[in-house]
Amino acid sequence: MGILVGLLLVPVVAVVYVRSGSFPVATAAQAFPFEKTAAHMALAARISREAPTTAAVPATPDNMAEGARLYREQCAVCHGLRGGIPTAIARGMYPPPPELFKGKGVSDDPPGETYWKIANGIRPTGMPGFGKSLNETQMWQISQLLANSQQLTPAVNAQVMADASAK
Repeated sequence: MGILVGLLLVPVVAVVYVRSGSFPVATAAQAFPFEKTAAHMALAARISREAPTTAAVPATPDNMAEGARLYREQCAVCHGLRGGIPTAIARGMYPPPPELFKGKGVSDDPPGETYWKIANGIRPTGMPGFGKSLNETQMWQISQLLANSQQLTPAVNAQVMADASAK
């Protein structure tokens, strides 16, 4: 009888907790216990199952340059530029979007993993899925740019840093 009451009590307490307004839904709220751990575990499992293992677009200078242009237009508003300060949008996001050109992180991920993240997005981080707004080649070009961001040519690096309004 105690087990049955305990099993029924857990969902009731969960509903009361959520309906009380205590559940952390604001971007400034403390993270829910185990939220980051659960999200990282689920994301890693999904990516390992679904991410492409070979790049459909090579890391050529032309693809890298086009990836830089697309990154500036589509990604920099949240992820920023190399050495730049976070944008107002980035400062208001939870979790904060990673700075993709700073240190290790995406630059040591395989291009297929980055492609999966660009195509599908990451819920509930604010990272949108671009699978319906960019074509496959464009998503691969950005993926190759990020995977090779630690060894960009000066020309491509200048294109990443170019003012997006100077198109």
